Amino acid sequence: MNNRATDRFVWLFVLAILFSASNILFAGSELSAGDGKDYSKQIAPVPQSWCETPPLWEVRIGIPGWMAGLSGDAGVKGVDSNADVSFDQILTHLTHFPISFLADVRYQRWEIFGDGLHMEVGDAVSLPGLLFTNADLHITLGLAEGFIGYRLINCEKASLSLFAGARYTYLDGDLSIFDNGDARLVRLRELLGIRKRLDFSNSTGWVDPVIGARGKFKIWKAISLWAEGDVGGFDANSGSAFELQRQGRRIVRESIDSSDWSYQVQGGVEIQLTRSIWSQVGWRYLKYDYNKAGFKLDAALSGPIITTGINF
Repeated sequence: MNNRATDRFVWLFVLAILFSASNILFAGSELSAGDGKDYSKQIAPVPQSWCETPPLWEVRIGIPGWMAGLSGDAGVKGVDSNADVSFDQILTHLTHFPISFLADVRYQRWEIFGDGLHMEVGDAVSLPGLLFTNADLHITLGLAEGFIGYRLINCEKASLSLFAGARYTYLDGDLSIFDNGDARLVRLRELLGIRKRLDFSNSTGWVDPVIGARGKFKIWKAISLWAEGDVGGFDANSGSAFELQRQGRRIVRESIDSSDWSYQVQGGVEIQLTRSIWSQVGWRYLKYDYNKAGFKLDAALSGPIITTGINF
């Protein structure tokens, strides 16, 4: 092969390579221009986690409106009476406007929270087992509880905490027995240490250890379901207890078993009205089984609860 033929072959080879490269280049340009996607830079999306971690800090302060009815037995100095004031009747039996509050602070998974309530109710009650007469009963009930919790589930959409703490309860009772001319009232005055009057009062307070759990689950945007339950007392404050009973024409003081337990369940719906204002609507039930040294509170506080607060 001469030099001229060799040069012609080389040029034909070079032209073939350039032609093939141009086809590949323009074909790639048309593919990119045709569908508007840059395949050379496309990256597979990273799937989002269902459990998004909430902010490091959260502080919530609120004012709960608890329309708690009172149902059960209450006793002062061994004189037991039954009170039954449902939540829809509580406004007519309140002697003072109830005071309540709540506070909740969270740092990462740790929580510190608590609430308090002070209410006074009055009612006319009957004492058929003792004097076959009527009496006026005025009860002042105060409670303050504080807890430390740890979140087992700590997500924006859901949370679950276990907690432990204490509940302080204050009970003050005023009982006025109407004198119906029964001669047994003389013996009752002796047992109660009352002279010429049938009005007496006394108060007590105790602290119960408490353990429980609470949680929240977001069902749609700013709407969540919440629930909380606990048990306390564990007979930590039990001791001697007594009550007054009628035996024939006599009224005697008899010893009975002492107890100290409490149970609480509450839950409902929470709505985040704005970025910093929230509201809860639900039901709260708190049951006491306390009997010691002449004081008795075997009763339940139950009723709807409406809470409004701020978070920051």
